[in-house]
Amino acid sequence: MSQANPVHQSNRLFILLASLLGGLGVALGAFGAHGLKNLVEPRLLEVFNTAVHYQLIHALALLALAFWMRQEVPQHKLFNRAAWSWLIGVGLFCGTLYAHVLTYSLFEMRFFALITPLGGMFFILGWALLFWGAWKLPKD
Repeated sequence: MSQANPVHQSNRLFILLASLLGGLGVALGAFGAHGLKNLVEPRLLEVFNTAVHYQLIHALALLALAFWMRQEVPQHKLFNRAAWSWLIGVGLFCGTLYAHVLTYSLFEMRFFALITPLGGMFFILGWALLFWGAWKLPKD
């Protein structure tokens, strides 16, 4: 029995996580449009939709990166770090926006909104790592 290539295992994990983020993003978008529409004020619904938007963008970016790494690109630690940065960004940025909308609507809590910019910084870091990794690829 042969062992799975660890490089392909990390790409597989990123593909699985991207599919989960994408499906969850669609479900949360539907929940926002139908379930929250009459429960929260329009400003908070806009915040919720921003989280859905960023989650879906980064799910697609993660999926594209994982397939790109799997097919064509020599493995580079920077690409893995970019993927993890995006995943952390989704958790911190999108997750705290979702939590903010729900907790503010129910309890007028503002705590989660304070963490959101940290998630945005992880998104930016991920894109910067992707750029740096691509820059360092061997030129043909």
